[in-house]
Amino acid sequence: MLSETLTDGLNRYKIGQKIRNLRLDKKLALTELGDHTGLSTAMLSKIERGQLFPTLPTLLRIALVFGIGLDHFFVERPTKRLVSIARKGERIRLPDQVKEYPPSYLFESLDFAVTDRKMDAFLATFPAQSKRSKPHHHDGVEFIYVVSGQIIIEIDGEDFSLGEGDSIYFDSAAPHSYRREGRMVSTAIVVITPKGK
Repeated sequence: MLSETLTDGLNRYKIGQKIRNLRLDKKLALTELGDHTGLSTAMLSKIERGQLFPTLPTLLRIALVFGIGLDHFFVERPTKRLVSIARKGERIRLPDQVKEYPPSYLFESLDFAVTDRKMDAFLATFPAQSKRSKPHHHDGVEFIYVVSGQIIIEIDGEDFSLGEGDSIYFDSAAPHSYRREGRMVSTAIVVITPKGK
């Protein structure tokens, strides 16, 4: 017999309800689940109704039928999807080098409101008379999509010319720099994904 504290703690995970949801999603009757697991229909019914808590080996037998791990029953899943909007008027435009004028480029974070980002996205603007940026490198990969104008990207000593609608994906551990080409102001979307994301 479980204590009230243990019963309350186990009830919090709603294991029986989760098993029932999995079974109904697969359109399985209790008898069919019993056939697959070797457990009696009566036992499965009690588990689903929260009258009986399964042991870990019993729960694993049920989980294997549905092709899931035990974590499905114990890890809290977020109830809401992560959605974050960055309004144009809320973005801040910053130069790549504060003391450099004109700056090589100006950038605005497109995902500044997200605290646990898996990537960093920027709108980069390369103004008229801007010069090549200083070479830099960082872990991960970088993706650049040219929205307007032309940009030269130097990667490890090699120049790559991109025009409107062109994109490039590269290992950003290699030294790289950017510069505008032609007379037009150029803009690009830059996405950086750190290593291991």
